[in-house]
Order: sequence, then structure tokens, then C-alpha cells
Amino acid sequence: MEAIKIKEKLGLFSAQWTPHVIANVDDNHVFLSKLEGEFVWHAHDSQDEMFLVIDGRFRMDFRDRQVWLEEGDMIVVPKGVEHKPYAPKECSVLVIEKAETDHTGGIDDPRRKEKHERI
Repeated sequence: MEAIKIKEKLGLFSAQWTPHVIANVDDNHVFLSKLEGEFVWHAHDSQDEMFLVIDGRFRMDFRDRQVWLEEGDMIVVPKGVEHKPYAPKECSVLVIEKAETDHTGGIDDPRRKEKHERI
């Protein structure tokens, strides 16, 4: 058990929309990811998903509204809720979700990753 230096971990990669595992909490992955631009509309049928903004800001789009998140803000997207992250400029986030969660919700997209690198 040692401190995880989040800023140092963020310096280890530059790829956007590519979650990197930094820890596990029970059956959940703790990811760091960099976002810029729009992602795809998707949902996770059986898993909640938590986002915490480390640097920058992003907007979580839902079919009926939009929620802006600033540095230090957090949002939990309940299972089954369709959503689409959007960041006008690069934003760094910490995400917690079940390890088996498909980060595109099964949507075929070139950014979809089968395995996530651990850093």
C-alpha cells in the first residue's frame, strides 16, 4: 500500500478516450482518462459509473439535459442511463466502474478498448 500520485500517472500517457487502470477497489477498476471532443452515446445496462474531474472541465450529456463538471466535481451515471461525455478542451478524469464494464457500452467505435493498460 503506497500513495498513488495521480498527477504523475497522468503524465505517463497522452492518448485521449483511453482509460488507464491505476487501482482496483473490490470488483471495480479505478481509471484515469483524458477526454477531448465528443464520445459516443452509450449506456451500461448493469453498472453505475462515477467520474471525478481532476483537471479541466467537461459536459455530461443526457438525452434530457446537460451537466457541466468543473475541476473537483463528480457525477455518478446510474446503470441504464444513456450518456455522452464532451470536453471542449482536454480534461483529465478519474473514473470508477466495474472491471468488466465495456467503456463504450458495446457500441462499435474506433476508440473502444478491449483491455485497459495498468499504469
